[in-house]
Amino acid sequence: MSHIQYTIYRSGSYYYNRRVPKHAVETYGPFIRHSLSSDPVEAEAYSKRLSDVLDGSWNNRPCISAVDVASVVESFKPRSTLLSQIAEEYLELRKINQTPPRVALSTFLSVAGDRDVNDYNREDARLFVSHLTLKGNKTATIRRRLNSLSAIFSYAYAELDLDKRNPFSRLFIKNEGDDCLRRGVFTNAQLKQGYEKALTSGSTVKLILPLLGETGCRLAEIIGLRLDDIDIERSLIHLRPNYARRLKTKNSRRIVPLVGYGQMVMDEAIQRSDNEWLFPQYIKDEKCYATHASNALNKWLKRDFERLTAHCLRHTMRDRLRAVECPLDMIDQLLCGWSSVGGIGVGYGRGYAVDQMRSWIEKVKIE
Repeated sequence: MSHIQYTIYRSGSYYYNRRVPKHAVETYGPFIRHSLSSDPVEAEAYSKRLSDVLDGSWNNRPCISAVDVASVVESFKPRSTLLSQIAEEYLELRKINQTPPRVALSTFLSVAGDRDVNDYNREDARLFVSHLTLKGNKTATIRRRLNSLSAIFSYAYAELDLDKRNPFSRLFIKNEGDDCLRRGVFTNAQLKQGYEKALTSGSTVKLILPLLGETGCRLAEIIGLRLDDIDIERSLIHLRPNYARRLKTKNSRRIVPLVGYGQMVMDEAIQRSDNEWLFPQYIKDEKCYATHASNALNKWLKRDFERLTAHCLRHTMRDRLRAVECPLDMIDQLLCGWSSVGGIGVGYGRGYAVDQMRSWIEKVKIE
């Protein structure tokens, strides 16, 4: 191959090697030398494109700004189209709980292999569904896995400018939803029994039970509370995202009153906390490990209350509020946040006042 302009060949690789014009020496130094490639065709292409960029910079007198040569050359190199690498790129950009998509991706790669994203088709997606079904996964779990993979493929096709249908889009799951069992609910007697045990057992994890039961909050919302989120004087908790725990949706940000056992247990929990977190044992490396709390709490609940779990407390609170004819939009505001209400009023006003919310919680509190 003929000599490539502005390059030298050393130890099996081509290097960009160019003298800097006098008017740009103060910004760049006298020479630019940077590794390009061992392949002469690639080296020639990189050299030409880098020269174009540098010429544009040097011709911009008198305001010459330095070009990051390494970044420019790296941007010329072909982008990897392997699913695993595209997925990693996607996950680094998205600020989401990475465990679900990583589990879905790992399982899919074990079934269909790690290939160019353009090679996958509908048959690969169906094979994945069959694999999960044979492994005994619930259809709701399968749907979540499909949604995770669909998001990754949508990102890949958009970034690589591929005009192709997402293989996971609108994928049918046989008998979807038929295996979904309605969660159980606690009776008032069971709640009182659990609350009393939580207060007398000396167990910190059991203190979570009344906080969930008397607020209807999600487990992660309670586990990830900072002391700054708790207004002791007004008996309120402020549910808001922090660096260790996000909320499920942006609409989940809300204020929830504390009454009865919820208020009593909160006082006890604060005495056992550290200077920042309500349940510091579940906050490590700036992450909230709500799953660990769930496992510990459910182990106790299943022993004392058979099939009932921590999440049943949220459903129980909804039923308790319905039983006293609490307005549906009030229930939604208490359990999900004002903007999540699906009926009239979305986008209008600020929802119910704290005193109104407290009055309904008081009507269903366990005594």
